[in-house]
Amino acid sequence: MSSAGGTGDGERDTVEDGVIAHVLEAIRGGDTPDVVPAQSTAAGFAEFLAVEAELDRRWPETVMQPSLDRIATLVDLLGEPHRGYPVVHLTGTNGKTSTARMVDALLSEIGLRTGRYTSPHLQRATERINVDNRPIAPERYVEVFRDVAPFVDMVDARGPVALSKFEILTAMGFAAFADAPVEAGIVEVGLGGRWDATNVVDGTVAVITPIGLDHAEYLGTDVLGIAREKAGIIKPGAVAVLAAQDKAVAEVLLEHCAEVDAQVAREGAEFGVVDREVAIGGQRLVLQGLGGRIDEIFLPLHGEHQAGNAALALAAAEALVGAGPRQPLDPDAVRAAFARVTSPGRLERLAAGQGVPTVLADAAHNPAGARALAAALTTEFRFARLVGVLGVMREKDARGILAELEPVLQEVVVTANSSPRAMDADELGALAAEVFGAGRVSVEPVLRAALEQASELAEEGGESGVGVVVTGSVVTAGETRALFGKEPE
Repeated sequence: MSSAGGTGDGERDTVEDGVIAHVLEAIRGGDTPDVVPAQSTAAGFAEFLAVEAELDRRWPETVMQPSLDRIATLVDLLGEPHRGYPVVHLTGTNGKTSTARMVDALLSEIGLRTGRYTSPHLQRATERINVDNRPIAPERYVEVFRDVAPFVDMVDARGPVALSKFEILTAMGFAAFADAPVEAGIVEVGLGGRWDATNVVDGTVAVITPIGLDHAEYLGTDVLGIAREKAGIIKPGAVAVLAAQDKAVAEVLLEHCAEVDAQVAREGAEFGVVDREVAIGGQRLVLQGLGGRIDEIFLPLHGEHQAGNAALALAAAEALVGAGPRQPLDPDAVRAAFARVTSPGRLERLAAGQGVPTVLADAAHNPAGARALAAALTTEFRFARLVGVLGVMREKDARGILAELEPVLQEVVVTANSSPRAMDADELGALAAEVFGAGRVSVEPVLRAALEQASELAEEGGESGVGVVVTGSVVTAGETRALFGKEPE
């Protein structure tokens, strides 16, 4: 944890030289290449990396302190940029980012200019701050940081704790939205809810995706306590859009809604999935929204869980604009919005073709996410042989993830991503051997080599019907996208 200032000229020159060297290395390629975006110059991208290096010296976003004082002071000094537009605020354990992207698509399709703030990113921090359904450019990211930096210094000077990276990113997102300006914000919490930096917003709509156990090292293992924490984003007079939950969790959320006099829309009651069938490239849905039933929706994403996310997103968008039975959203606009939804790193096909294994990447990083992934692989794909590549973080329930995936994978290659929080590949391999049996487990610490090994293992099943799925972490999925030449989006 450190403040923003205090770097001497000589040290700064050394840092800048190192960053430029990193850019040149990235352009040439590496284990996890991040090339200069088409719309950026090498110098501009180097400045972006320098800002990221500066932010990374701060208190990490994986740590949560129960206080909104610092972020509240910062946005106050910035002129309250989070107050200039209505907000859909999302929390939950899984599905937040996909749901946020769907809400964004729906609101954009009906003519609103949108700003979307999500976390964590797959490949590049610019993905977190989106205007008009696109990540801001690295140069714009730098501009926004420079705009807020003087006010960051003012908050840091008040002490005793400096602003965290996530708090600064959150303020940057709000400022970018106000500058655009946007007409609606879609804001995903980083961790928890009540004490998350994003909770300085008063969401017009609060979306709660399914709640389970994750981030136990920060939120604990009491799922009802976690539900109370996440319920904290539901503000007085808001509309709470609630995914289907375990009964006890639902009761906690409804009690909070009653306390703050929030309106409630529940999956399975006021809205939901009426019908779903697997289709080429995704699924066809009939959704019941707050304004009525809409059929013939094509969603180019896989898995029953994404159908549930779509129902949540439809209800959230309707709630934000006041749509209902008397004034429903245009069904054709809804269909068009869902048809163009993307969710990178969520059962995303990265490679396919005659004679080569299909390669999928999925950011599942807890047992619930792995369970949804396994279900989708079973019901929506027909692999004769499927090999997994798994890289997880130390603090995650690796055994639980492995147990959910074991029935659908013939073999697994365990690896490690580039994060300092990554679980050691040998340690993960030992856990995998206990779950899969040693004969079905290989260990390859380098992700690129692990992918190559998994492809070779998959090809032992023949030239068709074979695949590789890479999962276990958002970072693992993001680095795999980069290896396949995918641009952040």
